Amino acid sequence: MQAHEKAGGQPRIHKEVAALRSIAPEIVAPPDVVGLGLQRVEARPPLSELGLAAPPKPVTPDDWEGTILYRPVVTSSASFEAMGFTILVAGTEPVGLDQSCDFQGVAWRCGERARLAFRYWLRGRAPLCQVFPPAERQPVAAACRLGKQDLGAWLVSNGWAYARPGGGYEKAEAVARKARMGVFGPPD
Repeated sequence: MQAHEKAGGQPRIHKEVAALRSIAPEIVAPPDVVGLGLQRVEARPPLSELGLAAPPKPVTPDDWEGTILYRPVVTSSASFEAMGFTILVAGTEPVGLDQSCDFQGVAWRCGERARLAFRYWLRGRAPLCQVFPPAERQPVAAACRLGKQDLGAWLVSNGWAYARPGGGYEKAEAVARKARMGVFGPPD
């Protein structure tokens, strides 16, 4: 670095540049710079958390991709058929069609009622399910939704299907049991 006097008695500082672009070599001669090449160094850590990359965004119902299934026909309390697909709602276990439930000493046919509740709720609607064409003609467990409503969450939270262990709906089933909804409550 070179220091030069500036008007007022204060030094003016110039930095030498490691690499110069030659603009007019016949008129202006660049300074001789020897041994000052580029050197790669490790990246410094970010100054704050704001500089870190954000974790991946979880998939929300608005981000789902899948197939819209028209004219679904309910086959059990947690499955349906539509457009050549047989869909088992992921994370749920159906109530057996011939299952009987007991509420305060009164037996009732909760399996049939669970299928009927799902049929009435799904009737005339077209769910969006995460299935792909190779899955045709074989039963497939798929996450489905109607608008922003998750089919599995609706079935389990209303007591019309059981939560499959590890399927993500265990808390919803506990709430349905406590509130005595669906198969955990009285007959309608």
